[in-house]
Amino acid sequence: MPEGHSIHRLARQFTSVFAGQRLSVSSPQGRFAAGAARLDGQTLVAAAAHGKQLFLEFDNELFLRIHLGLYGAFDFGGDETFRGASSIGAPRRVGERELADDDGGSGGTYAGPPPPKGAVRVRLVSEHGWADLRGPTACEVITPGEQRAALAKLGPDPLQPNADPEEFVRRLTTRASPVGLLLMNQEVLAGVGNVYRAEVLFRQRLSPWRTGKALCSEQALELWNDVVSVMGDGVAAGRIVTTRQEHRGDRAVPVPTGEAHYVYKRQGLPCRICGCEIAMTEMAARKLYWCPACQQD
Repeated sequence: MPEGHSIHRLARQFTSVFAGQRLSVSSPQGRFAAGAARLDGQTLVAAAAHGKQLFLEFDNELFLRIHLGLYGAFDFGGDETFRGASSIGAPRRVGERELADDDGGSGGTYAGPPPPKGAVRVRLVSEHGWADLRGPTACEVITPGEQRAALAKLGPDPLQPNADPEEFVRRLTTRASPVGLLLMNQEVLAGVGNVYRAEVLFRQRLSPWRTGKALCSEQALELWNDVVSVMGDGVAAGRIVTTRQEHRGDRAVPVPTGEAHYVYKRQGLPCRICGCEIAMTEMAARKLYWCPACQQD
């Protein structure tokens, strides 16, 4: 599932190539035909992300709310003026990294979007480019009131400049659940998924089974600050790299996939810090990676 940094990159992409433009909105698959009709011919005012949710605001005071989930992905294309990532979302064919196309699409004469490939839930088309959405968990047209209600259910987003760290500290340290669960609870913290969960807990030397209540405010704030740091790096780079340079076996740039993480998908390999074997188990039906020596409870 794409994590919060990818959704913020999506919001930037939509702002860059579609904001202020009147869009043709359709549902080639047919499952979103009624919703597409409510947005067709309207102008995209703004695009914003909160956690793993994307909100596209149109000038008829409606929002398109999208949650990519495990299988959702956007493809983009267009003429030489239409720049940006060509694919953002699942399937994660190259790990937690987006497929980039700096030339931004066809690179030649633009004759409009190609015929839809596969089950395209939503197609958005401007004068210069297009975006196709496939396989989202959620895709719906909502009102401003419904958008505010959706946001109210979510915890603070570490990638929002006005996010309140103290609100995260309060939500984390008042709960008796393991911090390994709480970090992925979108009501506690919006945007963190399995990779960031495993990596930040290792970086902070915290056991995934320590409860939120067992953390002091200072530990919770340090956890927040580290999430802000690594997710900000993810927005900038378009992939998740959590290892510090001194802990990488290969210092090449860009960082090789095998050197990008401390524990995620490294079960059976030696810890980069202590040499202990990285472990893997399941927590709430999701794979959890940790170092038993560095992250003792």
